[in-house]
Amino acid sequence: MRHQKVRQKLGRPRGHRRALLKNLANSLILYEHIKTTEAKAKVLKPKVERLVTLAKVVDLHKRRQLLKVLPTRNAVKKLFEVLGPKYKERKGGYLRIIKLEPRQGDGAKMAVIEFV
Repeated sequence: MRHQKVRQKLGRPRGHRRALLKNLANSLILYEHIKTTEAKAKVLKPKVERLVTLAKVVDLHKRRQLLKVLPTRNAVKKLFEVLGPKYKERKGGYLRIIKLEPRQGDGAKMAVIEFV
């Protein structure tokens, strides 16, 4: 039984959802802010915060863990060289979600997710 197994499915099958979140995380790390729907931003936030927490300590095992999750080496490199040291002293809460006006075409709630 699936009692209390709440997860946002974003209207996609598992493989598509995983690929979407990997690519969103990759873009967020490389560009440091992206504009997306509010639902996607809320699902993405805890995943990227875990990646930043891993990147705070530089060692080979953590690098390999990040390479498994992120599709490009540039994102992993930026995590270890820029974002990890930047948030070394911070305990968490590396990202913020700012709500925007609804999208014109379909009225979807939009948001900007960015590093603090």
